[in-house]
Amino acid sequence: MAFSLINGIPGLSQKARAIRKSVVMSLAESGSGHLGGSMSSADILTTLYFSVMQHDPCNPSWPGRDRFILSIGHIAPVFYATLAEAGYFPKEELLNLRKLGSRLQGHPGRDHGLPGLELSAGSLGQGLSVAVGMAIAAGMDNMGNRFYCLCGDGELQEGSVWEAAMAAAHHNLNNLVLIIDRNGLQIDGNTEKVMALEPLKKKWEAFGWDTLECDGHDFRSLISAFQKTGIEQSRPSVIIAKTVMGKGIRSIEGDYRWHGKAPTKEQAEEFISELEI
Repeated sequence: MAFSLINGIPGLSQKARAIRKSVVMSLAESGSGHLGGSMSSADILTTLYFSVMQHDPCNPSWPGRDRFILSIGHIAPVFYATLAEAGYFPKEELLNLRKLGSRLQGHPGRDHGLPGLELSAGSLGQGLSVAVGMAIAAGMDNMGNRFYCLCGDGELQEGSVWEAAMAAAHHNLNNLVLIIDRNGLQIDGNTEKVMALEPLKKKWEAFGWDTLECDGHDFRSLISAFQKTGIEQSRPSVIIAKTVMGKGIRSIEGDYRWHGKAPTKEQAEEFISELEI
């Protein structure tokens, strides 16, 4: 049985707002973690879990589920918040983020027993390779599952990403969709100054991928992009989702210093008030 997906932009907006608030609260409680990328990718994850993917929180191991592979493991707070919002575990557990013995560690780990995890993530650049392997295996078994992998744009500076990209195109993996959270920032600043990625769309096209671009904060734009992937193609798809680091909190939007910074409890109150507007 698949999870009941949400129809309508207002419902998705409400979910995304709740997810962002949960991220802020969990980071303030832990005193550490990654806020910037969690906020920029919240709308992407909301779209996937509440409008696109087939999955069942009551049966996380359902063989017919689509798989989500989080490659950019340090944005675990938004992944955990999305899973909790979808019903995989109680929201109260989000306050255990990064605590000793918690199932919600700084990077997702399957050995911690949290339902809904397909990959132990942490070292950047590896998620797409795992997704490629999963997609190949599903094709060999004639399974109809789809595989969605989320990478950060700074993560694309890892060479292993491009090895996986070449393999995916070689195997015509039309059951694979890569989403890039293109917020333009990484821990040391602007991606184009650290290690330029542009022309990014042309690079993915050159690697044989069906390449789409969208507004990563516009649900209609995201849904439209996902609807265009895979089914009519004989190759993998990549969605370059243009986003804003820290999205939803004006005082930190576009500030790379919030890449790996947690708010104080006083700041968290201000941020949550802003998100409620």
